[in-house]
Amino acid sequence: MNKIKFSKHAFERMKQRKITQKQVNAIIQKPDSIIKTENRIIYQALIKSDNKKTYLYRVFVNTKQDPNIVITVYKTSKSEKYL
Repeated sequence: MNKIKFSKHAFERMKQRKITQKQVNAIIQKPDSIIKTENRIIYQALIKSDNKKTYLYRVFVNTKQDPNIVITVYKTSKSEKYL
């Protein structure tokens, strides 16, 4: 993916969930898996936190706009639900 923007909603959720823009960019650059739908791509990556717990990070990107827009981002400990 070349150029992306972040929606206001994505920035709010990243702040709320303590996920940095650097982390999101790294997930988009080297995801563990990608789910494609008609209008969006979901980039996923398993990341071990400081407390040694593994979380699945999910980055939702709207591909209908140019540049693509990160819609929302979240992390979950229930990775088996999405993998």
